[in-house]
Amino acid sequence: MLSWDDFDTKPQQSDKVTEPRPAPEARAKSTHEPSTSRPVEATTPPASSASPAVQGGATAVEAARAAVATMDPAPGLEELEMGAARIQVDEKRIINCRADLNQLVPFKYDWAWQKYLDGCANHWMPQEINMNKDVSMWKDPNGLTGDERRIVMYSLGYFSTADSLVANNLVLAIYRHITNPECRQYLLRQSFEEAIHTHAYQYCVESLGMDEGEVFNMYREVPSVAKKAAWSLSHTQAIGDPNFKTGTVETDQELLRNLIAFYAVTEGIFFYCGFSQILSMGRRNKMTGVAEQFQYILRDESMHLNFGIDVINQIKLENPHLWTATFQQEVTQMILEGMELEVAYARDTMPRGVLGMNANMMEEYLHFIANRRLSQLGLKEQFPGAQNPFPWMSEIMDLRKEKNFFETRVIEYQTGGALVW
Repeated sequence: MLSWDDFDTKPQQSDKVTEPRPAPEARAKSTHEPSTSRPVEATTPPASSASPAVQGGATAVEAARAAVATMDPAPGLEELEMGAARIQVDEKRIINCRADLNQLVPFKYDWAWQKYLDGCANHWMPQEINMNKDVSMWKDPNGLTGDERRIVMYSLGYFSTADSLVANNLVLAIYRHITNPECRQYLLRQSFEEAIHTHAYQYCVESLGMDEGEVFNMYREVPSVAKKAAWSLSHTQAIGDPNFKTGTVETDQELLRNLIAFYAVTEGIFFYCGFSQILSMGRRNKMTGVAEQFQYILRDESMHLNFGIDVINQIKLENPHLWTATFQQEVTQMILEGMELEVAYARDTMPRGVLGMNANMMEEYLHFIANRRLSQLGLKEQFPGAQNPFPWMSEIMDLRKEKNFFETRVIEYQTGGALVW
């Protein structure tokens, strides 16, 4: 195969004239006429003086017209049923819907559309946050303790990969199997937000001058980080198969497992230790730029979590046969596994007390979080009486207050339609 350099340097054959390939119409006509091949007449301009752009352009236009004129619409019509009735609200379903997915309205799930609008209103970019103070503190040998540096490294190491895993799952797996257009609209917004989050972690790593290879490869080098990533990936394999299709009890439950794994566990449990640690650091006026990045990310993730819970519960409502007693036990086990993995991560990142917290307090907090996830899914809580040992986290993590926790920036955002150009 020629490279572009080889193509440019390849000798051009200028010693003979190559007539342009006839357009499809001309080729069709030639089958009914005798051959008229003959030498080029003296009045024909030499090949070297002809304009390739004009000749090629004319041929391409003729070919395009011929292709359109002879186009067979049958393959496209298999997907686009001409003359089909307009979509009715009752025809819409989260999964296994046979209605036209290209018709966004009428809405059936207004909550999905509202979350899409809320996500758009909350737009932000990492470069908007000043990192100068963080850079000075990180470079100062006395700026942070060894335990605090460990927390920053592990948080960026895990989250930089975790949001990529979530984005891959959305784009390559979930989107194909969610058969509701307003929910898909939110999934597209969420995918973009996951890209922003990965960008934010990279921006922090670059600003602080960290070893990028060490941070971004941590999920394959640090066991407590690797186990969380591996657990999430294990629940993508089945529905990520291009041949996977919903429509049976087994495959529909497999999709539910994926949704629960990524929304209720990965985003609903795995993120909580790291967020608590970084936000506690920000409360102590340390690494405030990183903490502010995490505040914005947290607001997005809170919306992702609640969207996912709504989708899961809607699927349960529309497909009650999937929510068997056995499957409920399996889901409870998934939540508890996620909690145990996060407790192990907490012990690894906090071998000693730091930032007003320790591993035992974090374990209690994760019991509280696990109870909330189980309750949101309609399952029995497994840790009766578990309390939140970090009451200040409620103002940051609770969706009902998600728009009020910023102290360093204006809460309201300008969107494109509101900007003065």
